[in-house]
Amino acid sequence: MTGAVLAVRLDSDGDVLLTGPAIRALAHGATSVDLLVSPAGVRAAELLPGVRDVRVYEAPWSGYAPPALDPGGLRRLVDDLAARSYTGAVIFTSYHQSPLPAALVLRLAGVPHVSATCEDYPGSLLDVRHHRPGGLHEVEAALDLARASGYEPAAQDDGRLAVRHPLPEVSGLVPSGPYVVVHPGASVPARAPSPEHARAIVATLVGRGHRVVVTGGPSERGLGAEVAGARATDLSGRTSLAELAAVLESAACAVVGNTGPAHLAAAVGTPVVSLFAPVVPAGRWSPWGVPHVLLGDQDAPCRGTRARTCPVPGHPCLDGVTPAVVVDAVNRLCGARAGATGPLPRAVVA
Repeated sequence: MTGAVLAVRLDSDGDVLLTGPAIRALAHGATSVDLLVSPAGVRAAELLPGVRDVRVYEAPWSGYAPPALDPGGLRRLVDDLAARSYTGAVIFTSYHQSPLPAALVLRLAGVPHVSATCEDYPGSLLDVRHHRPGGLHEVEAALDLARASGYEPAAQDDGRLAVRHPLPEVSGLVPSGPYVVVHPGASVPARAPSPEHARAIVATLVGRGHRVVVTGGPSERGLGAEVAGARATDLSGRTSLAELAAVLESAACAVVGNTGPAHLAAAVGTPVVSLFAPVVPAGRWSPWGVPHVLLGDQDAPCRGTRARTCPVPGHPCLDGVTPAVVVDAVNRLCGARAGATGPLPRAVVA
C-alpha cells in the first residue's frame, strides 16, 4: 500500500522502540509514515528512523494511569487525522491490548484501510484482522503484523532496533575510559531491583575495577544518588532520551531491568545484562538483537502476573541475583564487545 500511512503505538518509550523494525517496514513500502503515540512514547518516536511526523494523543483506553475521556480532545484528534488523508493505518499493540478503540477513531477520521492484531470480534473496524502466532517476541509480532498488512522490510534491513544518528555529544558527561551503565529504575516498580540491591551491584562493579555510570529519568534523581553514592558517576535526571542513547552507545554494556533503557541500549548495539522480573514473559520482552545475559528467577511466584509492584516479600526474583553474578555477566559481555571487529552478533549470551 502506497501513500501516507499512520502507525499507531500508544505506549511507552520502550514499546515504541520495539516497534521500530516494523515501522521501517511500513516506511519501505509507503510514501511516508507518521506515528501516533502517547506522551509516554514521544521521546522514542522522535528517534525512530523512517518516521516523517509524530502525532501525540493521551488515550483514555491505554496506559497505567489513563486520563478521563476528553470529548473535545478526541474530536480534535479525529479532525487532525482526517486532514492528513492517510491511505491506511496499522495499529500496533501488545498481546494483552485491544486495538479496537484506536480503530474506531481511525474510522471516524475516514482512514480507508486499518490493520491490527485482534482476538476480539472487530465488526467493520478492521480490514486486516491479524492473529498473532504463538511464541513471538514483541519485535517479531509487530513485523508479522506489518507483513500481513502488505509491508515487507527492505532486503538490507537487519531487523534490529535502531535510532536516528547522529546522537548528541556526551563525552563531557561520562568517564574517559570504558564504563558500565547501571540503570536501577523501571517504569513498573516490580521490574526493578530494590535500591539497596542496585547500590550493592554498583559497589561490587566498582570494587572489581569497573567505571560505573548510573542513569535514570527526572523522577529518579533520588534513586540515582542513592545507588551511585560516591562510587559512580550519577547522570540521573541529567540527560534527554537522545543523550541517554549516546551514553549507552559508548558503554561497554548496560545493567538494566525490563524497561525502556534496556531496549534503548539494544537500539544502539550495546550488550545488556537484563535483570528480568518474570511478571511478563522474557520471550516477549527480552533485549532484542544484541548479546545479553538474562538474570532473575523466571519461575518465581510472580511469574506471568503482570504485577506493577512485587507481590512476593523481599523481591526474590531480582534481589536474589547476587552482585557477583551480575559482575560475572558484565565481564562476559564487556569481553564480547571488546573483541568485536564488526557489528555485534545477534546471538544471545546465556
